[in-house]
Amino acid sequence: MSRALLLAHDASECEPLAAFAQALGLPFDIVTITGDCPQDLGAESIGSLMVGDPPPADSLCSGLRGFAANYSVVAGAATMFGKDYLPRLAALLDRPMVSDVVGVVDPKTFTRPMFAGNITADVRVNADAFVVSVRATAFSNPVRSGQSAPMQVAFDPQGVTKRTGKSESAGGRPDLAQAKVVVSGGRPLKDAVTFERLIGGLADLLGGAAGATRAAVDSGIAPNDLQVGQTGKIVAPELYIAAGISGSTQHMAGMKESKVIVAINTDPEAPIFDIADYGLVQDLFVAIPELMSKIKP
Repeated sequence: MSRALLLAHDASECEPLAAFAQALGLPFDIVTITGDCPQDLGAESIGSLMVGDPPPADSLCSGLRGFAANYSVVAGAATMFGKDYLPRLAALLDRPMVSDVVGVVDPKTFTRPMFAGNITADVRVNADAFVVSVRATAFSNPVRSGQSAPMQVAFDPQGVTKRTGKSESAGGRPDLAQAKVVVSGGRPLKDAVTFERLIGGLADLLGGAAGATRAAVDSGIAPNDLQVGQTGKIVAPELYIAAGISGSTQHMAGMKESKVIVAINTDPEAPIFDIADYGLVQDLFVAIPELMSKIKP
């Protein structure tokens, strides 16, 4: 019988992956790479690799290859981490892969964005076994049921890549891909200090994450890991504030699924206003300080 294996980087990915599997209609097991998983998501079994930090992608995939081969569907979140290891795992298993899935039509047909998010297409897999990467923000509220049985995972990593160190961003802000509020800025911010003061400051007041356009990243205004867009991170928060962002196709492909979009720009013809729920034609250097003053306790 067909079964699905859900590979969750951490506990935050368990619920959306479970919702995906329930839409798929297959029995499923969940394996967390780091951390624990809720026991009432409808999984038949739950296991953990019990590693403090996730191993490099080549080690992770070599270690999971034999175990994952027992499942007809292997799924993980389409995060930066998932985009690194899931294609490798698909290649090792000699299986096709469907990426960035946002909907399930039937157990072999999936909805995904294409052409920089300008269209969505239904893609059918012509194979009985395959790998899927899922946009976690597209799936939520899995049916809660029962307690899952514990499962031992055979994991024997054999990679050549070695991790020599780790650096973490300061500030304690939520992860950009998981944040419920994202405040993003573009090239008009001019420098990193101004970006942090305005974009970072507003994000902190709202309990959200800071994001940036590719132009802002390329100009050195913001670090690379804050880039939102087709070539950066895909986000779909409850609230997305775009300040000084005109709305290039590649940027909008990464945030157009946000629940509420607020755009601040001096150009009333900027493309970002075409997808914004609320628009303010004003200089961000005026608008954001005023907004921050209203929010501050």
